[in-house]
Amino acid sequence: MIIASISHYFLGLNFFEYFIVILGAFASDFDVLFVKYATDHNHRMLITHSIIPGVFIMIIGIILNWNALILCGFCLFLHVFVDTFDWGTNLLYFPKKLVGFKFLITKDEFENLDKYLAQYKQNESFFDFKYYKCKACLAIEGILFIIMILFSVINALEYIIIIPLYFAGLFFHLSLHFKLKKIEAM
Repeated sequence: MIIASISHYFLGLNFFEYFIVILGAFASDFDVLFVKYATDHNHRMLITHSIIPGVFIMIIGIILNWNALILCGFCLFLHVFVDTFDWGTNLLYFPKKLVGFKFLITKDEFENLDKYLAQYKQNESFFDFKYYKCKACLAIEGILFIIMILFSVINALEYIIIIPLYFAGLFFHLSLHFKLKKIEAM
């Protein structure tokens, strides 16, 4: 929403274009619905968490000369790049290997992932719990939320109606988190 709001200020995006840019920022996270098909039940091993979709969408946007699609692809690309910071993502897809800075996973955890995953009833609980226990990640999320609201109000007040979508996405994300907590508590 930050990028969409700034883009709206400079490019005058209509509502549909504004929405497309925002969709690009989080659409790849709906791949959690297909986590059972991913290596180690890690949705970041799917093609949706590589740079391929973002680059493809940007190229289509360039061919069509449509700024909203270019920005959508850029947001998708940026999402995947940012995901390299916590525990990595399958950036190029074809090697099917997590790459990145991996600040949320130790070298031992990464090299002996099966041992750590075996401690949970659901493999994805390992990744989920590591994220929600990281105060820095939660603080960054909070700061970005405040910036998102400010930029939306300042640059795209007429599209403020989209902010509830953020909460719908947050609800979806948190419902998966609490589902995993419930499963692990049993």
